[in-house]
Amino acid sequence: MESYDIGLGNNDATVRSEAERDYVRFWDDQARLLNWFEPWTQTLQWDPPFARWFVGGVTNISYNALDAHQDARGDKPAILWEGEDGASRILTYRDMWLQVQRAANGLKSLGVKKGDRVTVYLPMVPELIITMMACARIGAVHTVVFSGFSAGSLAERINDSGSEVVVTADIGYRRGRPVRLMGVVEDALAKAPSVRHVIVLSRESAPPDEPPYVSWDDMMEQPESCAAEPVGSTDPLFILYTSGTTGRPKGVLHGTGGYMTHIHSTFRWAFDIRDDDIYFCTADIGWVTGHSYVAYAPFLCGATQIIYEGAPDYPDASRLWKIIEKYRATIFYTTPTALRMLIKHGDHIPKSHDLSALRLLGSVGEPINPEVWKWYYRVVGGSRCPIIDTWWQTETGGMLISALPGIETRPLKPGSGTVSIPGLDMAVLDENGNDVPPDTKGYLAVRNPWPGMMLTLWKDDQKYKDVYWSKFAGCYYPGDYARIDEDGYLWLLGRADDILKVSGHRIGTAELESCVVSHDAIAESAVVGMPNEVKGESIVVFAVPREGAGDTGSLGGEIRKLVAGAIGPIAKPDSVYVVPSLPKTRSGKIMRRLLKNMVAGDAVGDTTTMEDASALDGVRAAISDQHG
Repeated sequence: MESYDIGLGNNDATVRSEAERDYVRFWDDQARLLNWFEPWTQTLQWDPPFARWFVGGVTNISYNALDAHQDARGDKPAILWEGEDGASRILTYRDMWLQVQRAANGLKSLGVKKGDRVTVYLPMVPELIITMMACARIGAVHTVVFSGFSAGSLAERINDSGSEVVVTADIGYRRGRPVRLMGVVEDALAKAPSVRHVIVLSRESAPPDEPPYVSWDDMMEQPESCAAEPVGSTDPLFILYTSGTTGRPKGVLHGTGGYMTHIHSTFRWAFDIRDDDIYFCTADIGWVTGHSYVAYAPFLCGATQIIYEGAPDYPDASRLWKIIEKYRATIFYTTPTALRMLIKHGDHIPKSHDLSALRLLGSVGEPINPEVWKWYYRVVGGSRCPIIDTWWQTETGGMLISALPGIETRPLKPGSGTVSIPGLDMAVLDENGNDVPPDTKGYLAVRNPWPGMMLTLWKDDQKYKDVYWSKFAGCYYPGDYARIDEDGYLWLLGRADDILKVSGHRIGTAELESCVVSHDAIAESAVVGMPNEVKGESIVVFAVPREGAGDTGSLGGEIRKLVAGAIGPIAKPDSVYVVPSLPKTRSGKIMRRLLKNMVAGDAVGDTTTMEDASALDGVRAAISDQHG
């Protein structure tokens, strides 16, 4: 297996050895690198599957991210913001500290108190992080909703979290066009009666001058002093919704002290962060990467970062390289989807820009193809920058698998996540929970708790147990296939459950299927994912019309529009096949494996458990009709 022996000169073997010797004490030491108002009395309270870290400890993540840096870094840029239209802003650590305090006082003036939930539906502007930090400062729980989600998805998250306050903007910008966020919020309010206040950041027009609307500027007319609320380590920090296999999104609940410790440590280890670094992560803050490694960890470590609002290839495919060149970025962290999209435009575009300041590259969201890895290394990194291929989930809080240039050097293998972070006992298991031999496909599992792990699922401890801890006794099961090679390197092999990864975003097939059958003319549906060289997976829908549905010629377009409107543009199906019936087992289970094989043009495979073989004829005819 080809490997690249590239490192940054750090090799502190004691970090991993200490973690292996006693992982609880190891994380205790890591937590002490941060600021606590009161010390903890117990490092880990482990009542499987519930972990409570640094029990009794009192802290505040906003204090650690801002107040702690004022003496040494008050004048240091915290955010270098770049708008799609070329607008730019620079906010120092002092600017952020003062604005967060004003926003915190503004939220308190609207009645927001410790434990209350605040829904945030903002584009990639500094005010998004200011709002999150303001919530954390007063002990409120933020729930950020990706600004590409529909009114229905937004309302569902508002209602499930019980939010009484929504923070939004009149518009965002994407591909040169305004995205009318206020219109989405207005539609969502009709389905979300709990909302008392909607705070609106005006970028183009003022909000309505009537309840429940409050302008951002009015809310910010507050004193620039707001002491950070003492928050228990195990108190909740945020809810972030993620797709599941059972239809409705799950509210992943993260705490304060353990999460803060995990992302602070992994950010330092993975990015070898230095005080003069310019860090650029392209993740939207609406997803967990944006929470952990944009909104929080860079601030905890006192880093300067670039934040970009806009499409990575607008107005052309040179956009990201121009930003890296303009700000002399030293670290670049992006998705395989973005890289695959940019590769097709040719090597000459990145090579025509000065990317010489880069010293480290990162990948997140899905496994990176070896050929894409090599292009990233050779063309973007100039064959000199290590690439960290990180694996983790919304549920894990922070990285669990990654090369860690900040503490160790080891050869890099294109396509491998390398090894787990210190303190984790990760394994690849067979169906019976036994370790598989090297280079054998199995199920990824984690055998011990870690600080960044979620507290539970919001209002649903039982689902938390069932979804993540029931497959293997005492093990966290993330739902991924993997293998470990003879050198101990981990290779992620895709989802083992009914979750699609589209452009790095998780979308549950059950959620999609539920949406499709909400169409009056559809009786049943099945959704499968197909490999896509740019997005990772394409969404393919099979829909069975109801009796008497009439002309079905327009159903494909209607279903695509329905899904995009109900869930969001990222979920818009690439293909829709209207079929008379779906292949099922005799017990009534849809045989999605057969559907995938037929779309791919592969042999159908074993059909011995199929109830009615004629269903394949209808599927075959629909595929043939659409593709000629």
